[in-house]
Amino acid sequence: MKKSLLILSFCVLSFSANAQNTSKSEKINQLLELTGSGKIGIQVMNQMMEHLKSSSSDSKAKIEFLEEFKKEVKAEDIQNMIIPIYDKYYTESDIDQLITFYNSPIGKKMIATMPQVMTESIIAGQAWGKQIVEKYQAKLKEKGNLEK
Repeated sequence: MKKSLLILSFCVLSFSANAQNTSKSEKINQLLELTGSGKIGIQVMNQMMEHLKSSSSDSKAKIEFLEEFKKEVKAEDIQNMIIPIYDKYYTESDIDQLITFYNSPIGKKMIATMPQVMTESIIAGQAWGKQIVEKYQAKLKEKGNLEK
């Protein structure tokens, strides 16, 4: 009798813990939907694919492979892959607060402007990096360590 009660208690606790985890996972999924994380992942992948297509030889096999690869990638798959990561670093309360933020006017503005902010940030970073490289190259030339 005690053994049965113990097993039943364990099952109830396991079910309860799983229900809480599912609830958190559903909230994380809601947050990812709200922020468009899966769609952003697809956009990044598409940009990388276009770069790969243009950066090396345009062999028919490579282009066909990239197109087939692109067909296999879905936003939902990206989101499902990210859920455990969010679960690891954020509490359910954190997720609730993020959902509240991203549903607010400023949160919606952040979501809407994030692609432009990221694009401009990348461009600014590339220009900054180029300036550092040019400065370093000038120093090397000055010391005679770099061919002119």
